[in-house]
Amino acid sequence: MTNGIRAVLWDFGGVILSSPFEAFNQYESEKGLPLDIIRTVNSTNPDSNAWALLERSDISPAEFDTQFASESEALGHRIPGADVLALLSGDVRPSMVAALDHVIASGFLTACLTNNVVVTTPDPTPRQAEVAAIMKKFNHVVESSKVGCRKPEPRFYEIACELLNVSPTECVFLDDLGINLKPAAAMGMRTIKVGKPDIALEELSGHIGLTF
Repeated sequence: MTNGIRAVLWDFGGVILSSPFEAFNQYESEKGLPLDIIRTVNSTNPDSNAWALLERSDISPAEFDTQFASESEALGHRIPGADVLALLSGDVRPSMVAALDHVIASGFLTACLTNNVVVTTPDPTPRQAEVAAIMKKFNHVVESSKVGCRKPEPRFYEIACELLNVSPTECVFLDDLGINLKPAAAMGMRTIKVGKPDIALEELSGHIGLTF
């Protein structure tokens, strides 16, 4: 494969889906909260806070609701965790899904590396069905809620490489958060910080030689 790359690894929310940060900011504006207060709570004690515990399935959504409220209150603004969970549904980015399809058709291995939470509903919504259909495209999906660790813990990336039977140096990884890209880069992966999809795909093209 081009430049020795055999696999393309994708974050989901913020890459395949639009970033939930936009929804966070809208909520903050509507509630008269400081801009980015939700992100500030999430980045305080990032390895052991309510967000980290929920993504590793160490606590339930109900426990997250209470714990996040306490953590946000400690920073001056009490925000129910349930409100935050309701903001996580981003919009599917068609250009990213098309790029994923092109990468797969061109013979590259793929994995989705997602920090997520367990959601159980009796009947999937149309959006959940759309997301599930995208997830099925990947060779493997590594979910924090199932493997018991999360980005940016190095083990999370090791699991993805083991499932694909590739070395980190044979991977390109796309994520919208720099903190998640740093350990991947330290392991030898090529990394792309996703902001605007077209710019990210231009970077991906430079690594794997495909035109998007």
